[in-house]
Amino acid sequence: MRAQFLQDTALRYFLEVARSGSLTEASTRLHVAASALSRQIAGLESQLGTPLFERHPRGMVLTASGEVLAAHARRTFLDAERALGEINALQGLHAGQVRLATSDAFANELIPRLCVEFQRAYSGIEFSVQSLPTPQVSEAVRAGAADIGLCFSRAPQKHIQVAYRQSAPVIAIVPPGHPLAASPHLTLARLGQYALGLPPPETAVRQMVDIACSRQGLHLSPVLETNHAKTLLNFVAHGGGVSVSSEVSARYLVAEGLLVARPLKDPGMELRDIEVQTLTGRSLPVAAQAFLQLLTQRLPHAQPP
Repeated sequence: MRAQFLQDTALRYFLEVARSGSLTEASTRLHVAASALSRQIAGLESQLGTPLFERHPRGMVLTASGEVLAAHARRTFLDAERALGEINALQGLHAGQVRLATSDAFANELIPRLCVEFQRAYSGIEFSVQSLPTPQVSEAVRAGAADIGLCFSRAPQKHIQVAYRQSAPVIAIVPPGHPLAASPHLTLARLGQYALGLPPPETAVRQMVDIACSRQGLHLSPVLETNHAKTLLNFVAHGGGVSVSSEVSARYLVAEGLLVARPLKDPGMELRDIEVQTLTGRSLPVAAQAFLQLLTQRLPHAQPP
């Protein structure tokens, strides 16, 4: 049984149109005629005495009243999911789903390992994992598309509760046996003396690096730029050069002896946190709450499943 069966039909249709911004797209997703969706929304507008959408040639945009109703509809749907989760919990967590939205740094190693560990304890639990750019992680949580968001900190987000926070400084990573591997700590200037891989300028890590370099009048010329964290790590592990990372991204390769991690002394490299995010005021389904506890236990100290 899915949560949609516990939610009013008109609200379900309204919420899908709000999500997609189009009657046609919502009709395709729901397998319901667009005319039926239009009638349900018109009925809601008639009952409430106010327009819920602004109709434009390219789609439908929520009005202020529509935004209020959308927030209510999302919470209604999430409450229904929680009710089903609690019913499943009576069976001993043998059924249920955990929906995660996470940035790339966590999707490569940490999350797959934790999913395996959790499923070994609760074999009936299913996972949905979206790897998204950091700004979209919070949006997925806010829209109810994810139970838990995992990303690096940005500005405080409306309707987002930080369930757990952990410092996540940018660190240097070098191959074993590299001349820099013997140093207890490093600087960006020293990294810049070797073949360097970096994330692209639009990423938070690169912006932190660029600000630190600007303060020092330091120019770095990477030989590799990529927005995929695993590519940078493997570039270093295969001897291509050196790079920067978060500890959680590199921890498993470091533990296996394939990389060496060193602190960066440059001011500003510590100004970042890991955030585990949930929707403000929401009680998570039982399976998601149990996974949240595992996640917050494992983030500080990796433990293999």
